[in-house]
Amino acid sequence: MKPYATSVSSCEITITNPLGLHARPAAQFVKHALRFRAEVWIIKDGRRYSASSLIEILRANLDQGSTAILEARGRDADEAVAGLSQLIREFKE
Repeated sequence: MKPYATSVSSCEITITNPLGLHARPAAQFVKHALRFRAEVWIIKDGRRYSASSLIEILRANLDQGSTAILEARGRDADEAVAGLSQLIREFKE
């Protein structure tokens, strides 16, 4: 039996929400990240924050205008990055 291939996917994200990625949208982001089998991180200023941890997402200080890298590793990495980056773009407040 062959092991499943592990893919890695990433993209740059920019926070456009005027209030940044504060508690409510951060909780929604984590909820969506947990739906994927891939491990997902946000990388900002050289630090890695787990997308499956609300505390870590809040610690990333993702204010409006912040840029970061959204990275996923796993079987559905491409889908995770596409879906979560779209979610980030949809947050309004």
